[in-house]
Amino acid sequence: MPYQPSAPLLTLLRRLANLATAPRGGAAPARAPTQPSGRRQVGAAGIALIKRFEGCARLRLDGMVEAYPDPGTGDAPWTIGWGATGRDHFDGTAIGPGTRWTQAQCDARLAADLVRYAAEVADAIGKAPTTQSQFDALVSFHYNTGAIRRATLTKKHIAGDFTGAAHEFARWTKAGGRVLQGLVNRRAAEAELYTSDDR
Repeated sequence: MPYQPSAPLLTLLRRLANLATAPRGGAAPARAPTQPSGRRQVGAAGIALIKRFEGCARLRLDGMVEAYPDPGTGDAPWTIGWGATGRDHFDGTAIGPGTRWTQAQCDARLAADLVRYAAEVADAIGKAPTTQSQFDALVSFHYNTGAIRRATLTKKHIAGDFTGAAHEFARWTKAGGRVLQGLVNRRAAEAELYTSDDR
């Protein structure tokens, strides 16, 4: 059975897509304008990239989604839905073996996490000029690594070294001390999105 996003997630995605593509004052800008740090939101391209690599894995025959161990460690952190880790916001326990959510819960957690990760990225980059594509790539990177504050990628972006920043994505391909092809692919897709407004 193909995945069907829940109505609240579809509404959120449509609203985000409209914000990302709506022209301001007439003609659409060639590059997304810089926005104050507290107002940035991940766009449709960023959401699609995150969902492409996170997947909503471990769909059970009963329609529930179950948690799975980290592919790099084979253990913690346990993940469920669209890459959610840590605390289960629905029952207050830690996500681990035996955690099961409905598709609607997976979609709701993704929406909440995207708001949080976008705010953290916006705070980390401050007022640095940032296109929507760059912001989306940075949110995807942070969603996966949690490293937006300490990454050289962020420092180069803030300094305006966008070429250098794009090359930094490729440095983040290891989990559990080994290179994972899924991370290689994800970092390449993030770098491509990051530079997509440059073409």
